[in-house]
Amino acid sequence: MSPLNAAADIKSAVRAKALETGFDAVGFSPAAGGAELKSRLDKFLNLGRHAGMDWMAGNVEIRADPAKIFPAARSIIVLGLNYGPGDARPGRRAGAVSVYARGRNYHKVIKKKLIRLARWLADTYGAEARVFTDTAPVMEKPLAQRAGLGWQGKHTNLVSRQFGSWLFLGEVFTTLKIEPDRALEDLCGTCDACIRACPTGAITEPYRLDAGRCISYLTIEHKAAIDDGLAGRMGNRIFGCDDCLAACPWNKFAQPAAEKDFAPRPQTVNPELGPLLALDDAAYRETFAGTPLRRPGRDRFIRNVLVAAGNSGDKSLAEAVRASVNDPAALVRTAARWALEKLDG
Repeated sequence: MSPLNAAADIKSAVRAKALETGFDAVGFSPAAGGAELKSRLDKFLNLGRHAGMDWMAGNVEIRADPAKIFPAARSIIVLGLNYGPGDARPGRRAGAVSVYARGRNYHKVIKKKLIRLARWLADTYGAEARVFTDTAPVMEKPLAQRAGLGWQGKHTNLVSRQFGSWLFLGEVFTTLKIEPDRALEDLCGTCDACIRACPTGAITEPYRLDAGRCISYLTIEHKAAIDDGLAGRMGNRIFGCDDCLAACPWNKFAQPAAEKDFAPRPQTVNPELGPLLALDDAAYRETFAGTPLRRPGRDRFIRNVLVAAGNSGDKSLAEAVRASVNDPAALVRTAARWALEKLDG
């Protein structure tokens, strides 16, 4: 067998094994970085668009060059796992939870599959490997575009021709040499549906996101009180936001997730705001155990619920909101006063 055919067979075998492991999309990228990645990252950081996510400003050289994470790597296998939603529209008294957070924590689901694939590479080809999924200084979306999984749309998220906006990403850095796939071209065209859909104007121009205005950032990463002007535009979103993703026309090709661990849990689909406001720390941890909703902590989560209650216009929630005015956490008390002012007109 010629070396060319042998290389093609290895690539085909790796792709088949990745799909067998449960991934929905597979692509291959060189391990080397590029000046363009660093230039884009530097511009984003210099403009302060990362808001309070100071960790993004660390390890810039490593983020811009994947080879610095694992110098022995010769290839990067980029994997996608579909988390496409069914239909669940929250009512006025219910909180909206981002699609990605309604089931089991995706980090654990993807990492388990990545480790299985990495072990197979070691057993089959004697290749070393390192696995990553949103937990290391890896610029996943540019890598996914380079590997042919999709392209970064005007909302800055990945868009797939097959799965629309609903792909989790993970990577296996390996010493195995695999022919890279061709990068996909940008197919957004003149469409600006995602920009128009953003409630807070966080997409300041095509391909430019101001994280400090993004509802996903505000409800998950932001540690302080939410600016009144932004809070008033958050609606009933209590954890994350899917508006720019859901608006993408490429979602016409999307399909519901097949991964059972991503099936929505009752407590994450349209949860009533009133009972959520009664959660103390222990109840909060128990209610959302194993889901991404544990990330912000109880106080920030209740802050989000209070903002949603204030925006609901439902005066029957005023009693539950009023109880939070005396909460031990200053962050919760501030949000409760804001919500009461909104409900009282």
